[in-house]
Amino acid sequence: MTDVHSRVSSKGQTVIPKAVREKLGLKPGDLVRFRVAKSGVTIDKVQSGEDDPFATFEEWNSEADEKLYRGL
Repeated sequence: MTDVHSRVSSKGQTVIPKAVREKLGLKPGDLVRFRVAKSGVTIDKVQSGEDDPFATFEEWNSEADEKLYRGL
């Protein structure tokens, strides 16, 4: 894969480039993990069945919450 770039917004947000989404098989709603090391950062798709760090907040995982935070 060649290098791909994405600009970071003033809110610290960025778009995962299409080539990266395709390589990782990402779809809307998928969870990604950032692994920080001295040599840099890697991103990968969290596979279903892996520990979900957001599971603790299951009570906030409703359709109403999804609508509220969808635009962020």
